[in-house]
Amino acid sequence: MKKITILHLLIFLFYSVYAQENKAVSGTIDFISPELYKLINKEAKVEVLAEGFQFTEGPVWVEKDQMLLFSDVPGNTIYKWTAAVGKELYLPQAGYTDSVKRGGFMGPNGLIISNDGKLMICQHGDRRIVMMDAPLNDPQGKFSTVADQYNGKRFNSPNDLCFAANGDLYFTDPWYGLEKGPKDPGREITYQGVYKLDRTGRVTLLIDSIEAPNGIAVFPDGNTLLVSNSGNRNKRWYAYTIAQDGSLINERIFYDASNEKESGGCDGLKIDSQGNVFATGPGGIWIFTKTGTLIGKIKINGSIVANCALTPDGKTVYLTATKYLLRVKMR
Repeated sequence: MKKITILHLLIFLFYSVYAQENKAVSGTIDFISPELYKLINKEAKVEVLAEGFQFTEGPVWVEKDQMLLFSDVPGNTIYKWTAAVGKELYLPQAGYTDSVKRGGFMGPNGLIISNDGKLMICQHGDRRIVMMDAPLNDPQGKFSTVADQYNGKRFNSPNDLCFAANGDLYFTDPWYGLEKGPKDPGREITYQGVYKLDRTGRVTLLIDSIEAPNGIAVFPDGNTLLVSNSGNRNKRWYAYTIAQDGSLINERIFYDASNEKESGGCDGLKIDSQGNVFATGPGGIWIFTKTGTLIGKIKINGSIVANCALTPDGKTVYLTATKYLLRVKMR
């Protein structure tokens, strides 16, 4: 009989929480403050747009093509959704490109469109950030490495990323994509870091003290970086002031959800043009003002929300929730 180790139990618990597949999903909107009415109509509903995935993540809205791209991490695939067609296969083998079979969260995760219109991908299995060497409307499995190491050591598994106005790229690097978890023999960096890639290609370590850095975004004023901690001990969002040289100072807790009992952790997040924060947290999407005041929640039953994407006009938020793609139309 195969020996059951603590690592096996940890992996089992991880999948039990983050890859549960219930028979139905539903949602409600909790208007905690009247401020939320400025963003979402009282009659707004949670819609199911597509289903049948393993674990959806990393959504990005492409305004030019009116399409949403999103990852299925265990499926190692990027999907496309449009109002005209619905879900379509966009790019297979998008996060792990080796021919040797492996399991776990090996596929693509965070996605972003570069300033010159190229798709950038956090590849868990290949442990790097890449740019797809093909037009958005003609996807191909050809990639150029953007960043894959720090001080000569390979990353754990880049998870999510965001651009600052000056072109600097900030990203998180937890261990979630390693096949054998935090004790994977191929792991080269012992901490879970937050990094900056500047326009010259230099990678700088900014934070090594967060339990499990995950979602990341810069506020519209360019002065503040927000990072989620998806660890079980401290379910929090941290805010940092971005100094003139791009380093981070003045760490503070933006909001602490550690005492919440609902399923799910602090995962992906997005910030709209007014500084309102849409952050995945226990039970669904938590919505904050730019000062950290909680004004509402999009509560999802039957699934764990891992990330979200906003359209530039602020009228729609898309939610990736385990085997589902969901939508809420706003004002």
